[in-house]
Amino acid sequence: MDHKNREYRTGQGVPEAGEYICQSGKRGNFKEKEAFPVCPVSGEETYWKQDNQ
Repeated sequence: MDHKNREYRTGQGVPEAGEYICQSGKRGNFKEKEAFPVCPVSGEETYWKQDNQ
């Protein structure tokens, strides 16, 4: 399954370790099976997408 283009919501498990970017543009490095956190800017739920750079 291609995880590169999917979006993940706060609280969902990280499918693959790596760098992800939230809707506010902040990046974070996460380990596989870790839960996605709230937005580091707003403190609210957000969507995360794997950074393809």
